Amino acid sequence: MNSNVMPSIIQIEEESLKQLVTEVKETLATNINLQPASAKNKKFGIVDMWNCQRNARTAISMRRH
Repeated sequence: MNSNVMPSIIQIEEESLKQLVTEVKETLATNINLQPASAKNKKFGIVDMWNCQRNARTAISMRRH
């Protein structure tokens, strides 16, 4: 086991290091609605069914090779 201690590759000033490691208290906004109103009433349509079938066919063909 090598007991030599190599100096750090990155050398940083003490004041800059203190700025990097200080804890910052943040408040998250919890009242934001990320989904548009139209997304709540979305139903499973024919295009969604077509995409499911197409993706299943692709998965099967990948498995065979």
